[in-house]
Amino acid sequence: MKISLFVTILLIVLLASCNGTHLSLVNVNAPAINYIFDNDGIITVTDTTDDIELIGMQGTGFLQSRTLPVGETGTVAESLYGYEYRIDLTEVAGILNIVCISSFRIVFGPVESLDFDGNGSNEEVYVVTTGGLGNISPTSVDVAGDTLTFNFSPGICAGNAPGNGDCSFFFGLVSAYPAHMITSEIHAGGTDYQLEARAPSHP
Repeated sequence: MKISLFVTILLIVLLASCNGTHLSLVNVNAPAINYIFDNDGIITVTDTTDDIELIGMQGTGFLQSRTLPVGETGTVAESLYGYEYRIDLTEVAGILNIVCISSFRIVFGPVESLDFDGNGSNEEVYVVTTGGLGNISPTSVDVAGDTLTFNFSPGICAGNAPGNGDCSFFFGLVSAYPAHMITSEIHAGGTDYQLEARAPSHP
């Protein structure tokens, strides 16, 4: 019986390892989220964008990746770096077989857990659902080693005319490491697209 119990526990551990883990998500407001990083809530960000051209669609979207200055002394994110991402298909359009982005994958490394909404419990990912741009939230975030996969259901879709496409909310994370440029990936309509993005330069 002891051997059987040990084997059962081992299988559970191995299954959990294969399936990876999920990060917790919390909705926040802008500009309130700025105070996590800055005592007076005034932040100068650095943005990078890369164009998204979806097969079969007209118009160009973009992936926006943003870094915030290192957290000020006395803030919740003191000595840590903030990263935010947004996927915009507002100007992308099609007539038939509208394409949607179902996931965004990035090698991010270790994620810091902080109390982003001030409710006394920590989360790993915040989504700026009020006070900012967007209409689509990530529904889950999978972790496999250093790689994060943000899943969208419903997806971020092109529109039926330019100006009618979807745009994700800004979703953010915190790292102990400053930024460098890497290649990230979105999945849309059965195709993977590689895009440049800012991410932590973790070991």
